[in-house]
Amino acid sequence: MSSAEITDQVDRRLAALYERQLHIELTDDARFYESGRGYHPIGETVENQDEFAIAIARVDGTLTSVGDADVSFALQSVSKVFAYGLALEDHGREHVLTRVGVEPSGDAYNSIVFDERHNRPYNPMVNAGALVTSDLVRGADTAEKIKRLRGSLCDYADSDRLGVDRQTLQSELRTADRNRATAYLMRAHGMIEGDVEDTLQTYLSQCSVKVTCSELAMMGSTLANGGINPVTGRVCLPRERVRDVLSVMYTCGMYDFAGEWAYEVGVPAKSGVSGAILCVIPGKLGIAVFSPGLDEYGNSIRGVRVCQEISEGLGLHVFATEAEDVLLGCVPPALG
Repeated sequence: MSSAEITDQVDRRLAALYERQLHIELTDDARFYESGRGYHPIGETVENQDEFAIAIARVDGTLTSVGDADVSFALQSVSKVFAYGLALEDHGREHVLTRVGVEPSGDAYNSIVFDERHNRPYNPMVNAGALVTSDLVRGADTAEKIKRLRGSLCDYADSDRLGVDRQTLQSELRTADRNRATAYLMRAHGMIEGDVEDTLQTYLSQCSVKVTCSELAMMGSTLANGGINPVTGRVCLPRERVRDVLSVMYTCGMYDFAGEWAYEVGVPAKSGVSGAILCVIPGKLGIAVFSPGLDEYGNSIRGVRVCQEISEGLGLHVFATEAEDVLLGCVPPALG
């Protein structure tokens, strides 16, 4: 089967997958996150609760999307991936490892638990670790740090429209008591060196950057392409640091669901409470899904189901054989 035939079949079956998942009702235990309000149940009115999109960006620069792929949403914890990459680029892996580990914590993303043996957060994908990586981003002041983070995100996405949503940021700052407490506790133990309020401003600003599902898929494709944006050719992250980022995404990106995710889906990924999931398949493509209904882990319910089906249908699991890999032309896609 030719590459063009594979692409055509995948695109058609992706549309069928979207329609099938769209009509599966969320269960009563689904939760929705709203900045400044926190989590609330499915029975309460949420402005964007029915929005749903899937986008796939290949390393040749082509993009396929279905649903509300041009609706913008806050990156939230997905931003941790790119802030970690920038910290690695600024300081090198050895220094960053002294400040934040790479071990799965087994706890919720907002837990106040540290690796006491090494006096550091367990990994950069939980809030404590992300606060440290935000602290590590170079800049003369908070404004310069945020500018560098935004510029990096724009380069990944090949879009200069990405920016901090002020309403989201102000809402997050008003209700940041847990993150603030975590940051002050870490500073007391020498894990954070800068001003806590400045670090919190930087961290919540990166979380408040709005993107679309299509833009997020392109950001994933840039990581899949060894840190080089497949459209612009811009180097967004050195290839050796991409490996570090993807390794942590694989083991820690889905919080206390990370083990089951690695077992069932088997690709590097990161979720956010806005309802986004970003997946990276090295050398092949980036996948983004957006659907706000969340499970007990804070992961998008539809997003997890979609990624499971795409991984299985295309043979993308990291331990799948070449004979299972649809993108190599060995077997037809099983989506739909």
